Amino acid sequence: MATQLAADSYAKAQHDKLISLEHVTKHFPIKKGFFNRTVGQIQAVTGVNLDIYRGETLGIVGESGCGKSTLGRCILQLIRPTSGKVIFEGQDLTTLSPTQLRPLRRDMQIVFQNPYSSLDPRMSIGDTVAEPFVIHHMAHGKKFQDEVKTLLDLVGLPKSAYSRYPHELSGGQRQRVGIARALALKPKFIVADEPVSALDVSVQAQILNLLMDLKKEFQLTYLFIAHNLGVVEYISDRVAVMYLGEVVEVAPARQLYEKPLHPYTQALLSAISIPDPNYDHSQRVLLDGDLPSPANPPSGCRFHTRCSYNIEVCQQERPCLEEYFPGHVAQCHRVKDINHL
Repeated sequence: MATQLAADSYAKAQHDKLISLEHVTKHFPIKKGFFNRTVGQIQAVTGVNLDIYRGETLGIVGESGCGKSTLGRCILQLIRPTSGKVIFEGQDLTTLSPTQLRPLRRDMQIVFQNPYSSLDPRMSIGDTVAEPFVIHHMAHGKKFQDEVKTLLDLVGLPKSAYSRYPHELSGGQRQRVGIARALALKPKFIVADEPVSALDVSVQAQILNLLMDLKKEFQLTYLFIAHNLGVVEYISDRVAVMYLGEVVEVAPARQLYEKPLHPYTQALLSAISIPDPNYDHSQRVLLDGDLPSPANPPSGCRFHTRCSYNIEVCQQERPCLEEYFPGHVAQCHRVKDINHL
């Protein structure tokens, strides 16, 4: 039922782009020696093309180190891309100076993975949530305090939290503080960077439900980054799968989970734990080897070193994203052969 609603939401929003990524690339230099010379590049994100539609939740999944968080930070310009364009409501953010970006930051916020390290231990919760108002000169005096208390109530925190400090709260409460801070300026777009991975399972469900309720109430658009495929299926309208800095498959959530096209996506989904003692584990798709180094990625298709379907063309030519069903694209030379299309 949830996935059907997600597909319907995607269908309604697909003509209203909020953000477009065009060939976004981010490489980090590797420096060595006494003179700190650049001897190589960490290719964290390479040539990503992706659209995020207004009002949707786009989930991004992949192994640790595949570039999910880096991509999210590139969108927000917390990390400047090496090349490419990030177009937000028709404006290319990569061409703007920090001063020009500042007013746009009201519309783009982030919820970090670790709720403790993202909060200043020397600031009270009230001051932490109020900080966006101070920076952007949005509220003063009593209105200032009222706005903060309203936000704390909105995310399910008691009034007493206003004067407390981060170490006095639980992990789930600290994450609620992070969400309240992100909501302070009434943004249009929020990057949720693995917001529940550091929390207990029971608390994860509470935070996910809170995020979904806030999305409806404030008409938010989410980029939801996670490695837990069950969580992504629950909250996402569409899902993008990343491997070694590249997006290898994008589809509406229901369609991706029912009929994954890329062999990497198939392997990820087959790794989901099935609570059934009679489940035949021999059906699982196992990957060979480890994730290659982003400092020296394989030629051709980056997944070919771990793919049981790879042939000569996979080793020589990089595949392009191609659409096989409405809204369902995959980057693989052998999609038709593997899936009998």
